[in-house]
Amino acid sequence: MPIQFVATSRLPTAFGEFKLSVFQDPETGEEHVALSKGLDLPPEGPVLVRVHSECLTGDAFASLKCDCGPQLQATQRLINDAGQGVILYLRQEGRGIGLTNKIRAYALQDQGHDTVDANLMLNLPADARTYEMCSIMLDHLQVKQVKLITNNPLKIEALTSQGIDVVGRVALTVGLNPFNEQYLKTKHDRMSHMYKKDDF
Repeated sequence: MPIQFVATSRLPTAFGEFKLSVFQDPETGEEHVALSKGLDLPPEGPVLVRVHSECLTGDAFASLKCDCGPQLQATQRLINDAGQGVILYLRQEGRGIGLTNKIRAYALQDQGHDTVDANLMLNLPADARTYEMCSIMLDHLQVKQVKLITNNPLKIEALTSQGIDVVGRVALTVGLNPFNEQYLKTKHDRMSHMYKKDDF
C-alpha cells in the first residue's frame, strides 16, 4: 500500500512561512514530509522542488562533513523568495542506509576511505534511496511540472521514470568547506553529481 496523506499545518520558520504536510507509509509507519509554499491554488506552471533526504548530522547538528544542512536552508530561502515551491523531505538517512550504518561509514571515512568505498566495505550500496513516494506527494499538492533543485542526475531520472514532468534543473552549490571537500569531489567523480570543476 502506498504512502498516504495524514495531516497538514502552518509552519513559520526563520526563512519564511510554509505549510507542513505529513505522509505516512501505513505498513511501516515511516513518515515523509512536504514543506510547501504558495500552493493554496493549483499551480499554473513549473514549481521549484527539492527532494531532500534526511540528514540528522547535517540538518540538525550543522555537520561540516556534508553540504546537506546548507542545501536545505538555501532551498527554504530560495522558495520563500520565489513565493512558491516544495521541499520533499524523505526519511532516508545516510542515503538510505540508516543512521547507525552512516556513522559506521563515517568512521571508515575518518580512516581515509571515501563515501562510496565506506558503504561498500560495510556491504551496503553506495546509494540505497528510493523515490516512489515523490509522485504521490506531488500529486497531493497538485504539482504537475517541476523545476528540480538538485546536483544529482539520478534524482531527475527517478522522478521522470515516475511520470513527473521535470522541465528544468536549478543547481545548488552551497556549504563547501575544507571538511567536506573530498566528500563533494567523490560525489562528482564517482556518483555523477553535477558540480563544476571550479566549485572545489
